Amino acid sequence: MHVDHHPLVHDFPELRNELQRLRQSDEQFSRRAEEYEALDKRICRIEDGIELLDDVTLSALKLNRVAMKDELARQLKRAAGQCCGCGNGCKG
Repeated sequence: MHVDHHPLVHDFPELRNELQRLRQSDEQFSRRAEEYEALDKRICRIEDGIELLDDVTLSALKLNRVAMKDELARQLKRAAGQCCGCGNGCKG
C-alpha cells in the first residue's frame, strides 16, 4: 500500500515563499521543519511496511507529526502576516 508524504511545501503551497524564507533565516524553524519532514518520511516507511513498529508507537508518532505541523503552520502564517489561529486576533 502506497502512503502519501505530507511535506510542508505541498500542504501549504500558498505559504511557499514564507517557508523558503524561514528555512533560510530562522535556524530553529529550519531545524523543526527538517525534524517534521524526517518524521513524516519515517511514518510513511512504517505504513509502507519498510520499517516495522507497533500500532501504539505509530499512533504516538502520528500525533507528534500533527503537533509539529500545527506549530510550523502557525509560524508560517504569522510570517505571512496572517492570523495563526490563536483566537486573539493574532497576538500570539
